[in-house]
Amino acid sequence: MIARMQTLWTLALVLGPLAWLLAVWPHSPAWAWAGVVAGWVVFALVMGLQFVLMHRANRADPAPRAPPGQVWRAWWREMGVALAVFCWRQPFRSRATPDWLPDAPTGQRGVVLVHGFLCNRGLWLPWMQRLRAGGHAYVAVNLEPVFGSIDDYPPLIEEAVRRVTQATGMAPVVIGHSMGGLATRAWLRAYGADARVQHVITLGTPHGGTWLGRYSHTANGQQMRLGSGWVRRLQADEPRARAGLFTCWYSNCDNIVFPASTAALPGAAHRFIEGVPHVDMACHPVVVQACLEALAASVGTQKIG
Repeated sequence: MIARMQTLWTLALVLGPLAWLLAVWPHSPAWAWAGVVAGWVVFALVMGLQFVLMHRANRADPAPRAPPGQVWRAWWREMGVALAVFCWRQPFRSRATPDWLPDAPTGQRGVVLVHGFLCNRGLWLPWMQRLRAGGHAYVAVNLEPVFGSIDDYPPLIEEAVRRVTQATGMAPVVIGHSMGGLATRAWLRAYGADARVQHVITLGTPHGGTWLGRYSHTANGQQMRLGSGWVRRLQADEPRARAGLFTCWYSNCDNIVFPASTAALPGAAHRFIEGVPHVDMACHPVVVQACLEALAASVGTQKIG
């Protein structure tokens, strides 16, 4: 569903300005180009507003606050990454690279990839070739219904974990970006699956909710409001030792999940990365490399017969 939505949005983004240019050009070339530029300016301003709100909200956060230049660079980078993800990978390439489950175990740990809000498995395309090259079986889920409750998603993760475990003979690592980390926690709660996962890595996940969640009217968006009843119940339902399964990456330039420390889960291991915006965190070279190294180091622990 999200691929179709973003295909239409991308076509509108491209064809709308083109139609305006063709219609207005004969009468006024200056106004024709002004209209095209105005559309891109609006896109830049809307994303810029996210960074302004983030920077203000982080004033009282214990994480190191980003200097203005770092925020500026993160805004510029996120615009490019967002266009690549939402206008190319997800709408047109989400099925280009299938899940990889080798016929025989490779001796390497498998991975379950869980995307976040308004995303699909196309988000993970930069990971897939590297995972396969390293012998890591993987399944990238599509979380649907897109605007449903996060509690709708555990069966999808359960099936992915089952498939990867069957292919490798080992408990997988689950990597969740943004809402995907909350969906993984919901899966652990629903299935009591702590013994069937080797580790969980979350990237920019709003473990405590996010300030921006107040503007969402979808079921899953409301669950991600800062300090929402849903995130509080999730925390209350979790055994104390579960947080030890988690490593949480978070940033002082995350323009969607803020204040920054809301992406840190109490009791988990934390990896703070400076200057990395929200969507970019899912495929940032430093993050990807660190996760791949953790995968390689995890072999030999928590084998499943």
